[in-house]
Amino acid sequence: MRTWQVERRKRTRHLIELGGLVAKAGIVELTNDDRATIYGALLWIAAKLKSEGGEHARALWVEKAKAALATARIEEPNGLRT
Repeated sequence: MRTWQVERRKRTRHLIELGGLVAKAGIVELTNDDRATIYGALLWIAAKLKSEGGEHARALWVEKAKAALATARIEEPNGLRT
């Protein structure tokens, strides 16, 4: 396999994983799959991370994610969703 093919597959997998996070957070349902709303929210997040309080926001979001993932592991110990 050529180098560019390997890199393309890595990028594709990365993008799919990011989309999975959007779905896992419930954003798709909450926005009625409105791509403009989702993109606007992501732009707002980016602006917040670039702001003076960005590091504080990042720390809060990381803790929130860790707590949600820990809860998901307890509720779904085998990692499968129904």
